Amino acid sequence: MESVTTHEAAGGTRSEATRTLRERWWALFDTRIGSLPVPVYFVLLAVLAAMTARGKLASDLPTGIALVAVGGFTCAELARRIPWIRHIGATSIFAAFIPSMLVYYKLMPAPVVKAVTEFTKQSNFLYLFIAAIIVGSVLSMDRRTLIKGFVRIFIPLASGSVVAALVGTGVGAALGMDVKHALFFVVVPIMAGGVGEGALPLSAGYAQIMGVEQGPLFAQVLSAVMLGNIAAICCAGLLSYLGTRRPKWTGNGQLTKDGTGDGEVIGAPLGFEFDVSSVAAAGATAIAFYLLGVLSHQLFDWPAPVVMLVLVVAAQLFQLVSPRVGNGARFMYGFFSTAVTYPLMFAISVAMTPWGEIVTAFHWVNIVTAVSTVLALTVTGFFVGRLVGMYPVEAAIVNATHSGLGGTGDVAILTAANRMELMPFAQIATRIGGAITVMTALGVFAYLR
Repeated sequence: MESVTTHEAAGGTRSEATRTLRERWWALFDTRIGSLPVPVYFVLLAVLAAMTARGKLASDLPTGIALVAVGGFTCAELARRIPWIRHIGATSIFAAFIPSMLVYYKLMPAPVVKAVTEFTKQSNFLYLFIAAIIVGSVLSMDRRTLIKGFVRIFIPLASGSVVAALVGTGVGAALGMDVKHALFFVVVPIMAGGVGEGALPLSAGYAQIMGVEQGPLFAQVLSAVMLGNIAAICCAGLLSYLGTRRPKWTGNGQLTKDGTGDGEVIGAPLGFEFDVSSVAAAGATAIAFYLLGVLSHQLFDWPAPVVMLVLVVAAQLFQLVSPRVGNGARFMYGFFSTAVTYPLMFAISVAMTPWGEIVTAFHWVNIVTAVSTVLALTVTGFFVGRLVGMYPVEAAIVNATHSGLGGTGDVAILTAANRMELMPFAQIATRIGGAITVMTALGVFAYLR
């Protein structure tokens, strides 16, 4: 009898030990680097390293996703562990620029660079991300909040642009820079809306007006764009930290307050009810809006992101999308903002960010002028936004996106601020604000020439 009891006790001990071991393993599996469970992260790291060593690293969809996920979440995790600077958007800075630096100095294996570049350019998932974020955030936004936000955002944006132009030009001139050079080759490019929609048409216009080659002018303009983007990321990180210290100044992603001034946000979120089919429907809706934008660009040369934004805002204002699909869109937004942001930034850094141009811009006069421009734009947005009934932190963050690197800059800046909900307003600042800046600048430049 005693032996049986002893045997049962031993069995119970082994069972308890097995259960404890399993629970520890589960706890480890629930520990994550970004969105990747720790065991999965190290398995992917080992597998990708082996493929790279054997020269068998493909650029297909599964491999590409694994590469950018491991790379992006590694950069973000490293930045989170650095004291102080993690509060000024270090995760975004690391993910957006460290991979580019590694590529430039040939510290990243060539097969990895090739695979990530091909995957990024062939899949074009930057615009899938922007479509999911815009459609998801707009369709889950209260209609009154949407109307107030879109109407009011132009006031701090326009005010900030004027103040930034004056301050940036003044600082550049005070530091010995020619006034025209400071305005047209440093300040204006920062607010021109990025590379494709800003730096390229701006430098092409300058070249045509001056009768010179575009290449050298594009390099000058691009360096200013890069500096402005870095400064805007840092400002967004500081604003996010300021919001945690002064909760009354932030809506935590909401842009406007109600008319009573008590800080209550208009439009409480709808009940979060959805199913798999509603999420799939939301994804199809986002792709449809994006393709309509692409078609408009093909037919009329209108910018696709702007058309997409206008269409989805109209759909929400006229309630053309059902609440169930709207809730599915909210889930889609949450997934992309959580799981896709850092991998996307890593991919863009490897494939599209020229570190050499950034290095050439690191002259202290250019840096001070660019930082002064972005600070003036952001601070003006803070105070003017507060005057017109907006949360000052959110208004300042949207103004900061006006000095970003187009769609990629919006992603980096809003990630640093932890406010991806502001993407629709960021697109207004970047696309529409940038287009107005380019057209105005070229007109004035031609007149002064």
